[in-house]
This record gives sequence, structure tokens and C-alpha cells, in this order.
Amino acid sequence: MRIFDSHFHIIDPRFPLVPNHGFLPEPFTVSDYNKQADWLRIKGGAVVSGSFQVFDQTYLLDALSVLGKNYVGVTQLPANTKDSEILDLHKSGVRAVRFNVRRGGSEEISKIKELGARVYDIAGWHVELYIDAKEVDEFLEEVLLSLPKVSIDHLGLSKEGFSTILRLVEKGVRVKATGFGRTNMDIRSALVEIAEINPDALMFGTDLPSTRSPAPFTEQDLHLVTDTFEGELLQKVLYSNALEFYGVNVKV
Repeated sequence: MRIFDSHFHIIDPRFPLVPNHGFLPEPFTVSDYNKQADWLRIKGGAVVSGSFQVFDQTYLLDALSVLGKNYVGVTQLPANTKDSEILDLHKSGVRAVRFNVRRGGSEEISKIKELGARVYDIAGWHVELYIDAKEVDEFLEEVLLSLPKVSIDHLGLSKEGFSTILRLVEKGVRVKATGFGRTNMDIRSALVEIAEINPDALMFGTDLPSTRSPAPFTEQDLHLVTDTFEGELLQKVLYSNALEFYGVNVKV
């Protein structure tokens, strides 16, 4: 069973960390990640910048240099970032820009259309969005659908916003099968409904180290996915959907 971890965080105290609403996470280095995820035999993954890292790129570039070519980065950028800086980040393995509506620490959501279109034009990057889907109003939904490539974190978080997630999936938006302990929905039903609409949509991830999650990632989360899907569809959810979306050519 091959796994691409589409969503995890590295928290390295050697680099800048900013308290978010009074919260500062415990260290979780590349070494910590490798130890905790060893049993998964992960083939590659996406390091995602958290609210507490704001616009710092130093930790991300360091993590990617250690993790290697099978890993990519998802960063947070201010809208006035220079084209040359985006291209430099791309050379180092960054492949997406994140808007953290849920926690903050990223660029304002009002800049998502401008910045999302620009990073795609410059480097082929997509946009990742951490938001409770019930907060996606009609205007934001139209904006998201105007962007070339978008993914939503943690199944969109709420059952109240799940109908919005399904509409977005119908139009090509991807969804991370991550952070199950952060949601209030029936996970199995949600996974099935999304995959029925678009089998390319779901991308599994550990969400390690599960900062501030009411129920951190466990082996049961993986079992939930493997008990829900089988065969080719299971491999798409665990591995190949994310590889295609991030443009990763895994080297064994």
C-alpha cells in the first residue's frame, strides 16, 4: 500500500514561530515526523505552513531539503510577494499557497483571487484553503471556481457546509481527507459522497502533529479510509490523486 501524505506540519523551534490566539505548538521536527509516521511507509508528502509560521519560508525550505525530492511545500505568502521569490520557492519544491481563514496567519481572503491566479500563472501553483465550508458564501464560491486549481482542507470541517463541498467537488475542487478529529460529520459517508462525484478529488493525509485537534491522527483514521475504499480507488485516495495534483514524480 503506497501513501502520499498530502497534509502535515513541521514545527522547528530553530525558525520563527508566532503565537496564534495565544497558542504556540510543541516542536515537531522532520526527525519527529519520520519517527511518528514510520509505520505508514510514506512515499512522499506535502509540508503545510501553519498559522504560527505566518510568512516564514526558512523552516519550510530547510524541511524540504531534508525530506527530499518526493516532498513538496504549501506556503503562506503576502500578496505583494515578488514573482522572482515565487519562482525561487518553486525551485525549492513549493507547489501551493495556503489561505488560513480558520486560524489566520496567512494573507487576507480578499486577496485569494489575485494571488491565486498569479501563483498559477507564474509557477503552476494551486490554492489551498483552511475554512469551515459553512462560511463559504456565494461570492467566495464563485471566486474559488474561477481559480485554476483549488483544494479544501479537512473535508471542509462541518456537516453544515458539506453541501457546499459537494458543489465545489462537482466543479473540480479537490478535498483533503485529513483531520477527521476536527470535523463534526460522518466521515465514511462524506468520503463516499465525494468519491462518487469525482474519484480524483480526495487526497489522504495525516495532519500530523494534529495541533489543536480534539482527536489527533491515529491508525484508526487510516483504517477508516482503507475500510471505505478498495482497489484502484483506494490507491487514488491514498496516493495517486495527490501525486497528480501536486505534480510529484516519486523517486523510490
